[in-house]
Amino acid sequence: MSQHVVPGPGNLEKIRVLAADGTRMGSQLLAQALAQDSRFQVTGIEPKSASILAAVTDSRPHVVLMSSILEESTVQGFDLTRQVCGAHPGTRVVLLMDTSNPAAVVEAFRCGARGVFSRTESSTALAKCISSVHHGQVWANSTELRYLIEALRESEPVRLVDSGGQALLSKREQDVVRCVAEGLSNREIASCLKLTEHTVKNYLFRIFDKLGVSSRVEVVLYVFRMRKVMMGSSVGGNVEERTPGPTLLTRSAKASSRMAPTAVEPAKELERRTRV
Repeated sequence: MSQHVVPGPGNLEKIRVLAADGTRMGSQLLAQALAQDSRFQVTGIEPKSASILAAVTDSRPHVVLMSSILEESTVQGFDLTRQVCGAHPGTRVVLLMDTSNPAAVVEAFRCGARGVFSRTESSTALAKCISSVHHGQVWANSTELRYLIEALRESEPVRLVDSGGQALLSKREQDVVRCVAEGLSNREIASCLKLTEHTVKNYLFRIFDKLGVSSRVEVVLYVFRMRKVMMGSSVGGNVEERTPGPTLLTRSAKASSRMAPTAVEPAKELERRTRV
C-alpha cells in the first residue's frame, strides 16, 4: 500500500505525514522532498480513497497532506477530507491546491481541513505549514482569510450557544463578534456600537476567554465552523464537524511572485484588522 517511507534520523518524535498527491509518482516525489526535513517521517501513498483511508487507520499520521484532486475528480479530495476528519479527529488535513480560489478555500475549511496550501508556494513554506498545523494552528494566507470573511458576510448571523442551548455570549458580545466576522477594525467596531476602543478590546478578551480562542482570526474561524454545524442541524443531516476548539491562522512564510503582496507580507490593513 505505502509507496515511499522515509523515517527521520534520531530519537526525537517525528511528525508523521501521509502524502497523497494526484498521482502515485507525485506522492513519491512529495514524500522525498518532505523527507529532507528531519522533523518529518513521511509516507507517500497512492492517490486512491480506499488506500488513503486504510493508511490513516493503520499508521495514524499526525498530518495528511492531500491533493484536492484525487482519482481525476475535483471533489474527491474534499469528500475524503470530510471522511478523515470525521473518523480520525486527531489527524489534521492540509489540502494541496492547484489554485486557491474562493469556493475551494471555503469548501476546504467546511470539510474540516486545518490548512490549505497552493502549489505555487515553496517547499520551505510547505514544511512550515505542516509543522504549524501539527501544533494546532490553521494555515492560510491573508488572501484566503479574506475569502472566509467574505463568506461570513454573505450568510446569516449565527447565535453561539453551548451544548445545552444556552447563549455563550451576551448580546453586546454577540454584536462585537458580528463586527469582527465582517472584518471591521476595533475603531470601526467602536464607532458602529457607540463604544470606546478600550471597551471593544475588553469585550474581545472576554469573548476569547468564553470561546476558548486567542485572536480575532480564531473568532472568525470559530463562527465559520459553528455556522456549518447550525446549517447541518437545520436540515436534519449528519454533522461531522465537532465544536471547534482553539485555532490560530498563520500566513504563509513564502509564496510565488503572484501571491507575494498578500502571502509574504499581508496588507497592512488586514494586519491592523486582525489584531486585538
